Amino acid sequence: MLQDIVAVNPLKNYKLYLRFEDNQDGIVDIQKQVEFTGVFEPLKDLEYFAQVKVNPELGTIQWPNGADLDPDVLYEIIARSPSPSPLNFEV
Repeated sequence: MLQDIVAVNPLKNYKLYLRFEDNQDGIVDIQKQVEFTGVFEPLKDLEYFAQVKVNPELGTIQWPNGADLDPDVLYEIIARSPSPSPLNFEV
């Protein structure tokens, strides 16, 4: 694993602001990364989606039903994108 996720903030339209332990941060559009089927189906509900938390044992994010995402993939997505300005977050 490259870096653990240390902070997550759910945003509008299935987006998450993530910060990694090396302070790399950015926004990931989750609907571009997963299909909302199977274990990810509950995420269609934006209120449920907003219940995302950091799982420090796994170093990634997780929802109440145990659905999680590979932090290496999320890190790569953020590393390829320009860092967002905190003033531009849509909460």
